[in-house]
Amino acid sequence: MESTVIKTVDYNAYFGDNRVVKDVNISIPKNHVIAVMGPSGCGKTTFLRGINRMHELIPHAKADGKIFLHNEDVMQMHPIFVRLKIGMVFQRPNPFPNLSIYDNVIAGYKLNGIKLQRADKDKIVEEALTKVALWNEVKDSLRKKGTFLSGGQQQRLCIARAVAMLPEVLLFDEPTSALDPISTSTVEELFHELKKNYTLIIVTHNMQQAARVSDRTAFFYMGELVEYDDIKKMFTNPKDNRTQNYITGRFS
Repeated sequence: MESTVIKTVDYNAYFGDNRVVKDVNISIPKNHVIAVMGPSGCGKTTFLRGINRMHELIPHAKADGKIFLHNEDVMQMHPIFVRLKIGMVFQRPNPFPNLSIYDNVIAGYKLNGIKLQRADKDKIVEEALTKVALWNEVKDSLRKKGTFLSGGQQQRLCIARAVAMLPEVLLFDEPTSALDPISTSTVEELFHELKKNYTLIIVTHNMQQAARVSDRTAFFYMGELVEYDDIKKMFTNPKDNRTQNYITGRFS
């Protein structure tokens, strides 16, 4: 039987009085890749940012309903603890420009005031970079700035930074939209490896990418979760006309 990692119950997100995510109920199983699709402005990124309480960082933004990480309500937890358990990788690679590759990986520990012995830092850095298939490429350049890397390497460095905190869930907001095709392919291959140890939720505009990397897809439209199903069923036999129209390109 599948173990549920994230579950939302009647989750709503607002900008001021404007409700942009509406009564979303979804259960996300452990060690799966979930693609979140839908046209621009449909609420998918807002929903993603709500899962680790980042939505509330925006002025005049608020949320209600419940989000469970296992049996704990994320909405009742301290946001910093939530973000240790639920890491996030953004659309554009954003390594800290003034930090070395090494210090980028362990930045989360410093930002949260967690002191580590040098040997522990070394171990965390090597393990995180190995998990994102970057260690062999950068092990001799760890003291160089993270911005020294190519775009694809920078994005993997950002994934390593998230992985270093030992989260259970990784959120990705259009993680390959700023990358070239070869770097995109490398990151997509990485998703298959990462899901052995993590649950991945990926917002993507790219339906082909969703088909390649995800186990299930959630389709959002006008703030609503219209359909959530196995990726093959979603693409071959969607239940809702709006899903069908989106997949066949009748609206984008």
